[in-house]
Amino acid sequence: MWHIKPRKNLLKALFLVGVLLIIRFLPHTQLSSYAPSSTAVLAADGSLLRLTLAADEQYRLWVPLKQMSPTLIDAVKLQEDQWFYWHIGVNPLALLRGAWQTYSGGNRQGGSTLTMQLARLVYGLNTRSPSGKFKQVALALWLEARYSKHDILEAYLNLAPYGRNIQGVGAASLIYFGKTADKLTMPEALTLAVIPQRPKHHASQTSSLDQARMRLFERWKASHPSSMTDEQLAHVAVPLRSLNQLPFAAPHFVDQVLADNQDSSSTHSRTIQTTLQPRLQALLQRQVKQYVAQNSARGIRNAVAMLVDTRNQQVVALQGSADFGNASIDGQVNGSQGKRSPGSTLKPFIYGMALDQGLIHPLTILKDAPTAFGPFQPENFDGRFVGPVTARDALIRSRNIPAVYLASKLKQPSLYDFMKNAGITKLQSEDHYGLALVLGGGEVTLEELATLYTMLANQGQLKPLRYLANEEASKSLPGMQLISPEASYLVLDMLAANPRPDGIPAANGRSWATMWKTGTSWGFRDAWTVGVTGPYVLAVWIGNFDGASNPAFVGIEAAAPLFFRITDALPITMPTEHDPVRLPPRTLKHVSVCAASGDLPNAWCPQLASTWFIPGKSPIKVSTLHRPVMINNLTGQAACTPYDSSSTHQEIFEFWPSDMMRLFREAGMPRRAPPTAHCGSDAQNTEGDIPHITSPLSSVSYTLRLSRLDETIALQATASGDARLLYWFSDKDYLGNVAANSGGKPWRPSTSGWHNLTVVDDKGRSASRDVQIEMLP
Repeated sequence: MWHIKPRKNLLKALFLVGVLLIIRFLPHTQLSSYAPSSTAVLAADGSLLRLTLAADEQYRLWVPLKQMSPTLIDAVKLQEDQWFYWHIGVNPLALLRGAWQTYSGGNRQGGSTLTMQLARLVYGLNTRSPSGKFKQVALALWLEARYSKHDILEAYLNLAPYGRNIQGVGAASLIYFGKTADKLTMPEALTLAVIPQRPKHHASQTSSLDQARMRLFERWKASHPSSMTDEQLAHVAVPLRSLNQLPFAAPHFVDQVLADNQDSSSTHSRTIQTTLQPRLQALLQRQVKQYVAQNSARGIRNAVAMLVDTRNQQVVALQGSADFGNASIDGQVNGSQGKRSPGSTLKPFIYGMALDQGLIHPLTILKDAPTAFGPFQPENFDGRFVGPVTARDALIRSRNIPAVYLASKLKQPSLYDFMKNAGITKLQSEDHYGLALVLGGGEVTLEELATLYTMLANQGQLKPLRYLANEEASKSLPGMQLISPEASYLVLDMLAANPRPDGIPAANGRSWATMWKTGTSWGFRDAWTVGVTGPYVLAVWIGNFDGASNPAFVGIEAAAPLFFRITDALPITMPTEHDPVRLPPRTLKHVSVCAASGDLPNAWCPQLASTWFIPGKSPIKVSTLHRPVMINNLTGQAACTPYDSSSTHQEIFEFWPSDMMRLFREAGMPRRAPPTAHCGSDAQNTEGDIPHITSPLSSVSYTLRLSRLDETIALQATASGDARLLYWFSDKDYLGNVAANSGGKPWRPSTSGWHNLTVVDDKGRSASRDVQIEMLP
């Protein structure tokens, strides 16, 4: 029966192994869940922006073992537990040696393995008593049965004490050395390996840590080949930073990232790698702070700026206020998220849609003259009108009337549709804004504006801005095509002609090409400048978070100088970056147009200009501005047919509408009026535009009081350039005539109700409009 006992032992061993396997593979809690984690927010280069406290007020950042320096892992095992991979959680020889020296020699000596230390940390054991030590041993065996050596080692390195309220190598390496645990040098790794045995040492008490590190290094050399460089580095003191030196950089950016990623981080790792570039962030912070300080006498106390890399939609810098710590300006508020009137910064997108819908090309002539759009009668910011202006000049000079006119002519999508498609939030109904939306009637955030201008730089494709480095690059994802590549290029090309407010030439050799636009809100509450500069989009806002107005808050005067301070500094700050070459889409063509009218030239146009043309979209119309008139040699008046070549000659005249002629005259630049031939009705020249009634307005009910005889309604109309007189009729009653280029004729109806007004020019061309009148006592 001698063989029965070995068989029983074998069965016992197999049973024990089976139990251990069952314990190991039973569902169990991950060790990382035993302690809450901090969150480390890192810049694009891996530098620390902020390390938050965990829920238990500890700095603890769980780092996977594979993301730790191998030198650190080996040094910790050498320092704490050389036989870690060989024991079952307890090293009996080390325990006996530690107990003998502690209780017989009076020299306290630890004998705990890494697993036993982890049991103490996880279960909060008091191991100074024999009973506490027994619990530690039992729980160490339990941990070994449930978890792998990899998991135990990873958990210990993430929970080991590193002084004050710092736990784990993830937090310790960031706090003490300002780097992640995978970038530690050998001296730094050896230093972290010895700190858990003396965690009460502070950063200022490094001498004893250096001595302990050198003792560990001597042991290290016995099993790890070391070079002369390693030997020299080991003898250099390793300074440790203190908790007071923890960075608190880009606070608005970090706060936003933390708020947007509260639940997205893994339970194993709370490290958030962002897109922020520290050098660019420092540039924005410095320039904003200096500019506000230098302009405080003008009442400029706050500013917001955002910089976006157009190549990947990454937000590389964000200054949410002039001073995060200044409570008087609500400095902790992130101004990039506040809804504010954008002023004229949306105009480039109106022109982009007008280009796409075939309303204009860059040299189309638009009319900047007093114009009513139903009940809406916009004015320009400077209170003046410049008359005929090219679309390019109207955009860069931010003329309101041409922009509203184009918006009124847009089909689908309208500006409102465009903003909805672009993801502009919290918009009210389209009827609520009407055409006032063109001039900043709605509200957008600085972030939304930066997104729209980034879309322009990306050939009209809208893609979301990125704050996290590990998000999938937007360049590889399809974006929403809000504006065609051709229209996007033309809008930027027009904005590139916008002269700098400081008079410095755009091609000055020091700065990148910049395509920019300003905006000023009603009531002088917001001053904006947004644009594309080099590979970036820069958005700048000046104002007060409480909405207080200031006459100094004008885009060109307040925001543009700060904008150009930053754009001028960008090439210096990023010397390896280059101004990208933006080539026009191959579908764009150059065409010659009449410089004065913007239309295709007729035979009499004296001056041509070259402009971009989108085939199949851009308007095709032959100019009628320049027309020949036969002049009688004796009278100097227009000759009547048939023409006698011996007594007449031909002259070319510009046939401007009457309102344009009036503007030219008021501006001190009168145009020569075309002569009119008095040849009888049969010979009247009816070529030209019909009159256009500008007052009274359509769809408006007018109220007059019977007691106020001085209350009248102005009858006004624009006429073709060859018209001299305008004849007005109410129903069938003749009201009188006025010169075509005059200010208008007053009219006071005698009865309430609907009246049909008709205007006829002296060429027989007419227009009518129904007007509702209410006469009150």
